[in-house]
Amino acid sequence: MSRASQPVAPTGETAALSDTFAALSDPIRRAIIVQLTGGPRSATQLGAPFAVSAPAISKHLAVLERCGLIVRWKTGRVHYCRLVAEPLALAGAWIVQHQAFWERQFDALADYLDREQSTCKPPPPNRQE
Repeated sequence: MSRASQPVAPTGETAALSDTFAALSDPIRRAIIVQLTGGPRSATQLGAPFAVSAPAISKHLAVLERCGLIVRWKTGRVHYCRLVAEPLALAGAWIVQHQAFWERQFDALADYLDREQSTCKPPPPNRQE
């Protein structure tokens, strides 16, 4: 495999972005994020809507915490979480940037196809005898 075709290992902001998208790939973690948009919640509150065990919820929270999407703390015996907006903002900015790129590409393709269509001769009529 040539060096140019080898995948590049993500570093810095790219790695953080990859971690954010990986964390958001799970529907339970996305639903937890949605709950946290309303403000801090206990781990018990966050896990209540799901038919999974408390240890499973704890693992989901650990994934979200590792990539920086949430922070956790403990008050007494209760574990709380709150949303950290910056990783979501970076992911949103990446999506917007790439959306603009692809819209430009599709617009250029549409222009090209319009030009090609205007220079093409129509097909001959279909003669059936």
